Amino acid sequence: MKKTARVAAAILVTTLALTACGERDDDGDDNSNASDPTSEATSEAPQESHPDFKACMVSDSGGFDDKSFNQTSHDGLMKAKEMYGIQTGEAQSNADADYGPNLENLAKAGCNQITTVGFLLGEATEKAAKKHKDIDYAIVDFGYENPPKNIKGLSFATDQPAFLAGYLAAAQSESGIVGTVGGAKIQTVTIFMDGFQKGVEQYNADKGADVKVVGWDVEKQDGSFTNDFENQARGQSLADALLRQGADVIMPVAGPAGLGGLQAVKAAGKKAIWVDTDGCVSAAEYCDILLSSVMKGMDVAVETAIKDSIDGNFTNEPYVGTLENGGVSLAPFHEFDGEVSQETKDELEALKEKIISGEITIS
Repeated sequence: MKKTARVAAAILVTTLALTACGERDDDGDDNSNASDPTSEATSEAPQESHPDFKACMVSDSGGFDDKSFNQTSHDGLMKAKEMYGIQTGEAQSNADADYGPNLENLAKAGCNQITTVGFLLGEATEKAAKKHKDIDYAIVDFGYENPPKNIKGLSFATDQPAFLAGYLAAAQSESGIVGTVGGAKIQTVTIFMDGFQKGVEQYNADKGADVKVVGWDVEKQDGSFTNDFENQARGQSLADALLRQGADVIMPVAGPAGLGGLQAVKAAGKKAIWVDTDGCVSAAEYCDILLSSVMKGMDVAVETAIKDSIDGNFTNEPYVGTLENGGVSLAPFHEFDGEVSQETKDELEALKEKIISGEITIS
């Protein structure tokens, strides 16, 4: 199996391609005309107090309340505010053209550290970092071959827990057909889908089964995509198409558009698997159909990058979340805990250990 450093090199990380423009403060109010999109330090007593330090964040178009990627990254910013008594600022984007201006506005607003969320911000973040060498930058789900000294890539080997999710889906399927649908066709989306299909293939090999995957073909790298992360109607339509093909477990990898997929699954009385966050927490209204979720510890990675900047320990060494270091994981089964057999639970744990040891190679 590729070890952490090699995963970092292999994953020139991309991510749910959301976009940005209006700025807002920490209470979530839109302040698209604000000149300084910041807020004061938290009123709660922090464990540390660094009131002169300002950490900031630029979202993509999904917004900080997308129940997925941006929201979890934003949780890391809020946790850092609570823990370290810092000021924060944020800029929410609506289009690709907003990334550069949002980054420049936050630099002018006195941010000491800026985190950007997603693959599409890669070029703009690098340009900003080269211009503002006194600011530390972190970017979620992106990596650079030769990063500037003040950029840290935060990436995640999500194919590892997605492999477990595929095995779980195959084990729980009654129809023998499971499916997945993507948002934008970028690596940080397809890596989930790759892992999912390979997990199904592992189940088939182990059990002598023939569970089929619809919506994705790992060999052809082709499948069902909404081509954005906002269109819930499109997500619902694509999930409906998979359901018509007989799929009874579906994993949407499409940010907010994936919520449309969950709507379709719930209406059909079938099961789903969520991604990025624990869906039973972020999208609790769908917990009754969620077998589990493929989680990325974006909040912890963001908080740690901010803390390193506060302490003067910031480096450009890439971070890669894996099953081994806890940066990625499979969420609890919640309402389906009693339906997942102990045999399957034991098999998933054994597979996890084999992935960690390198006995099973996914990517």
